[in-house]
Amino acid sequence: QVQLVESGGGAVQPGGSLRLSCAASGFTFSLYAMSWYRQAPGKERELVAIITRAGLLINYEDSVKGRFTISRDDAKNTVYLQMNSLKPDDTAVYYCKAYNSINTYWGQGTQVTVSS
Repeated sequence: QVQLVESGGGAVQPGGSLRLSCAASGFTFSLYAMSWYRQAPGKERELVAIITRAGLLINYEDSVKGRFTISRDDAKNTVYLQMNSLKPDDTAVYYCKAYNSINTYWGQGTQVTVSS
């Protein structure tokens, strides 16, 4: 049974930090690219960051460059999103996605709220 379970979300003040985790099971994690998406109320889901197999390629959405860092630990079947200098515009539900040429899997999401 494939599972992607996000954790680490919560409420934080502007300028604060959070570290999201996405624990994978039920498939060969190392063979999949991983990404983080987010969806704010009333907006479409948008790509935040991508990390390919073995971390060979990493890319970020422009608004998070320099603030967010994606990483993966294939030994733990987990992908992370370190989020620093958070802004109110970062408020959203954050989802992780695993994908390759055959399959795509989504997690259930974790809420991040940035507010003073």
